[in-house]
Amino acid sequence: MSLGAVLAILAGSLAGAFVSGVSGFAFGLVALSFWAWRLDPLLLGPMVVFGSIVTQATSLSAIWGRLDWPRLRPFLVGGVAGVPCGVMLLGVMDIRVFKAAVGVVLVAYSAYLLLARTRAGVRFGGGLADGAAGFVGGVMGGLAGLNGPAPVLWCMVRGWDKDVQRSVVQSYILAIQIVTFLGYAVAGKLTRPTFEAFGLMLPAVLVSAWIGVRVCERISECLFRRLVLVLLFFSGAALLAGSLSGV
Repeated sequence: MSLGAVLAILAGSLAGAFVSGVSGFAFGLVALSFWAWRLDPLLLGPMVVFGSIVTQATSLSAIWGRLDWPRLRPFLVGGVAGVPCGVMLLGVMDIRVFKAAVGVVLVAYSAYLLLARTRAGVRFGGGLADGAAGFVGGVMGGLAGLNGPAPVLWCMVRGWDKDVQRSVVQSYILAIQIVTFLGYAVAGKLTRPTFEAFGLMLPAVLVSAWIGVRVCERISECLFRRLVLVLLFFSGAALLAGSLSGV
């Protein structure tokens, strides 16, 4: 592995884990901005999933006692059901159109919430609506590896506070990514180069995620909400740009 590739792995791991440690998601979005230009595309999926699992596990250790199981359960049930549906859509749905549609929704709705004078606090639907958000995230994860945006956006719409949102979203992402990682293992996608990359990533991800969690504990609810919405906005913009450029 070249020096440039090693530096890209370390930089992407540090940046992705820090942002995810603060916000609770977006490891892949940030890390891929460093990795996509230097690394074999076959390594990227397993690396994102591995880094996300380590980051979420590290972050959850700090908020485990505040985990809201009743709110989490519908998301998990919906997400696990949605992943195989998304996988079945591979090769059937135009992935560029799908990414463009998701990008438009993320950009439009996150911009609306950023500019809104009052905080959203939708109460209808209960666990059924939460399960639907988890299902959509599972489908998006199985189809395009985008399991985070739907539940994150729905938690924002619900108006849940920082701790509740982080505990639900991070637990959800961790569970779905573990399922995905096992799928990679069964499919033979975890090769020697991927394990070499994992070895380089692990210490950087652990340290940076820990720092990110400490930073999150010190920021206000308002700043946390705006940070998440900005990340959702740029996630949508990146999807739109990728769909238009054919990525």
